Amino acid sequence: MSDTPKPAGIKQRNKIVMSQEEIDAFLQERHSMTMSTIAADGSIHSIAMWYGFLEGAVGIESKAKAQKVVNLRRNPNMTVLVEDGETYETLRGVTLIGKAEIVEDPDRIWELGVSVFSRYNAPYTEEMKPFVELMLNKRVVVKLNVEKTISWDHRKLGGSY
Repeated sequence: MSDTPKPAGIKQRNKIVMSQEEIDAFLQERHSMTMSTIAADGSIHSIAMWYGFLEGAVGIESKAKAQKVVNLRRNPNMTVLVEDGETYETLRGVTLIGKAEIVEDPDRIWELGVSVFSRYNAPYTEEMKPFVELMLNKRVVVKLNVEKTISWDHRKLGGSY
């Protein structure tokens, strides 16, 4: 075995960080996100979710008795991951870490519901109202109040990794 030290990898973290404008644009795209909460036994509960926006913040709609909502009522710590890319040089994503706010106000639930419906189904019109009402039956909204953001866009490396 050689005593020659191996060269350290080149740190490129600063090159791939997204600006706030890039983060906002990325989150506006149509992606699923992985939402993680903390279960009663301390394990991580992760689930894929569609998301929308409530008052400018990422939010989801969910059954009021869903495990993720039960977890958040006990411990509001929440992390979400939105990512994209098929190869290393195209990977990009955003992790948002913060506290969940459970929203039960019908007007705020409606705002988020229309946002989710419009992002993943069809543009909202009054003709779509019954479908959104059905989607929001017995639901609450979880709004993420972000405390920390982590982002990456490997496309900024220009293939040099």
